[in-house]
Order: sequence, then C-alpha cells, then structure tokens
Amino acid sequence: MLVTDVASPFEFAVVCEVFGLERPEVLDPWPYELVLCSIDGKAVRTSMGFVLDRLRPLSAANNADTIVVPASGPYALQPPADEVVSTLRRAYRRGARLLSVCSGAFVLAHAGLLDGRRATTHWMYTDRLAHQFPAVNVDPNVLYVDDGQILTSAGTAAGIDLCLHIVRMDHGAEVANAVARRMVVPPHRDGGQAQFVPQSVMLESDNDPLAATLDWAVEHLDEPLTVELLARRALMSPRTFARRFRAGTGTTPLQWLLRQRILHAQRLLETTELPVEVIAERCGFGSATVLRTHFRRIVDTSPLGYRRTFHERAS
Repeated sequence: MLVTDVASPFEFAVVCEVFGLERPEVLDPWPYELVLCSIDGKAVRTSMGFVLDRLRPLSAANNADTIVVPASGPYALQPPADEVVSTLRRAYRRGARLLSVCSGAFVLAHAGLLDGRRATTHWMYTDRLAHQFPAVNVDPNVLYVDDGQILTSAGTAAGIDLCLHIVRMDHGAEVANAVARRMVVPPHRDGGQAQFVPQSVMLESDNDPLAATLDWAVEHLDEPLTVELLARRALMSPRTFARRFRAGTGTTPLQWLLRQRILHAQRLLETTELPVEVIAERCGFGSATVLRTHFRRIVDTSPLGYRRTFHERAS
C-alpha cells in the first residue's frame, strides 16, 4: 500500500484491517503480507496530524502482487509524483492487481491506467473525475468497480466492500464472510452510492419493520418470495415497500433477493457436498438451470467451477 502525506486514517486503516491483520482462525497461514510504502521510505503525516513511520521505500512495490492506493485528502486529486506514476505503470505492465480507495482513483487516472475503463470514486468527486479525465467511464452509482486488473471503490466505507470483495475472489465467500464477522460488518452491501447522498433515507434501526423483513427473508430464501409478500410482512403497500427499499438499500427487492440467494449458494458450494440441484432448491432458484444462469452472470463462473476453486480451501 502506498502511503503519502495527509493520508486519510480510515481508508488507510481499512486496508490494514482486512489484509494486514493475520487471522489464523479463519485461514492459516494468512495468505496476505501487507507492506506499507512511502515514496522515499520516510515517515508521513496523516490528515489528522499523527505520523506513520517504519515505512518501506516505494521500490518495495516492485514485487507486489497487489498495489493499493488509498485516499489522501485533497492531495490525491493533484498529479502524483513521477515515481508513483512510473511504479504504478510498471506494476500494471507486469500484471499486478491495482486498486484504489475513495479519491485514490485520481492517482490511477493521472497515471493513465483508467483510460477506457469503468471506474468510480467518492460521489462528491465523480463529476470532477469525469470532467478531468474524459477517457474514464466514471460510474457514480456503485460502491466499487471490478474491472479485472484494476479495481476502484467509492468513498470511505466502500473501501471495506472492495477489500472484502477481493478476499472473496481470492479465497471464497466463506473466508470473506468470516473476516466480515470479525470486523462486525456485512459481507456484502447491495445497491450503490445513491443510498448515501444527503437526501436519501436509510433503514432506521433493528426495530424498523423493513429491516426486520430483510432479516426474515434471508432466513427463508428457499421459499417463494415476492414483493407483495415482503410488503405484507413489513406492513406496507407494495409501492411504499419498493420505494422505501430502494431508498434504504440502493437496489430493488428482486435484485437484493437474487444477490442473497447467490451468496447463499456460494456458501453451500464451499462448505457442503450437496448436488447443485439441491443447492438450487435451498436457495430458492427452483432448478439447477436457473441457478447456473444467474450464477454465471453474477459470479462469472459455473457453480461446479466455483466449487472446484473454493471447496478445498474452505475445507
């Protein structure tokens, strides 16, 4: 991870929490080694005034499999040092994975690595990113973008979403879920940044009937679930339920249900020997064909291909 002056403590800490903290009870040995670098290896001062020292020089990134560019306040919006640009370009050419948190996307854009790619950043900066770098396909609505070798995330806590997504890709849903439980965060958040702009209305609390309905739905994914049924449980009309659902989650009820069913299927593929047909029934897809269709579209592989990759690791 590249750390620069005026680094934002939260975004920096998110990367340390997900990748740098060993969790042998989840995976032993822990598969990540996090190295913190500054341009010259010298200490840097964060935006809150405290100092980070014992950093490695930027040359340590030359052998990294993944390079993270976190937010650095307004400095991330300015052109980065030549050493940073050359390091990122070399890393990209040799096939390293590059990811940014929040305004760190500007650093990747200045290096020319987002040209022709879909990317995102904090919703406060998406217009600026699009205007300053017209070759970048800026998506202002998502929490993160996985564009293969380069991944970008929206503001602050969206960095958690992206880091957990990477753990999920590398080691499966069960490992990512275990890390999320340790962090006391959801393993996957549906919807996008639209739910967090000032005019949005979030789910109020655990006592909110909508939140209670979602908890109930997760426990009954094997049953036929319709918007009308969920609305009745939430004591709302279907129209009111759909409106409040989108305001609170940033997505539709049916898309949310689909994602929950896919996540449940991933867990069962990793941790059981159940046939795909049985998994399809337990996740509410009805048939293995329907499961395969949605699974390939969302996870970009087949259920059996996913099981071959992650079942042994989970075991």
